[in-house]
Parts: sequence; structure tokens; C-alpha cells
Amino acid sequence: MKRIVTLLLFPLVALSPLCASTDDEVAARKTVLDLAGAFSNDGFKLRDGSFSGVIHPKESLFVQVNLYAGNQYWFSVGANEKAKKLAVTIFDETGKAIESEPYQDDAKAAAGFSPDASGAYYIRVQELEGEPANFCLIYSYK
Repeated sequence: MKRIVTLLLFPLVALSPLCASTDDEVAARKTVLDLAGAFSNDGFKLRDGSFSGVIHPKESLFVQVNLYAGNQYWFSVGANEKAKKLAVTIFDETGKAIESEPYQDDAKAAAGFSPDASGAYYIRVQELEGEPANFCLIYSYK
């Protein structure tokens, strides 16, 4: 019985693709970590995990996050060199844009704010100029 299970599993393992980061994914992550590192100098801690993928010019991608009143947050996004200009916007649960402190510099952008109420918020990442590019979004809190 043990031999049958091994034979059945081997083809699945042999056919599964190896997951390796591409140079563009690594570049996007490096860009955003460099930006978020500046916020850590002010006492912000990086939240575990990240959101990444490919974004196209004039495209908006949304990520839902649960935030807590009383905390401060920075949402940072970075992309590889194919992106020329990115933007980050924060929305409350009703879809209303939240006033935030913006930062924008070519293939990286950030938005910082402190929510008045705990709950669901939506983070919009936009590529305003450039070619399709890999991006990475992370956030910091204190």
C-alpha cells in the first residue's frame, strides 16, 4: 500500500512547477522595502505579508484591510522600472476617499493616515504612467 501511494504522489510532485521569484518581482519588493524602511525609522513596524502582482497603466487594484482606530498606518507600494508613476489612495467601507498624507516618487508611492474608526478599509494602487509592471504593496503600523 505504501508503494502505491508513493507512485501516485510522485507524478504530482514531478509535474508541479517550481515557484521562483522573477527579477521583476524581486525589484518591486526591494523598491517597496527601501521606502517602508524610512517609516520604520519613525517607529513603524512592518505588517507580515504583502500583496503583489502585475499592474497595467491606468489600472486600479484594490486590497481590503482591517484597521484599528488609534493606530497610525503607512501603505507603501513599489514597482520595477517599467512603472513610471504609481499612486496609493485609501477608502473607507462606504467607498469614500480618506484624506491621507501622500508620498510619490516615480515607481514608488505611499499614503499614511490614522483611522478614526476600526473596520474595513480599501487601498487602491494605480499605475498612472509606464508599462505593465510587477508591484508589491506592504503596510506599516504603530
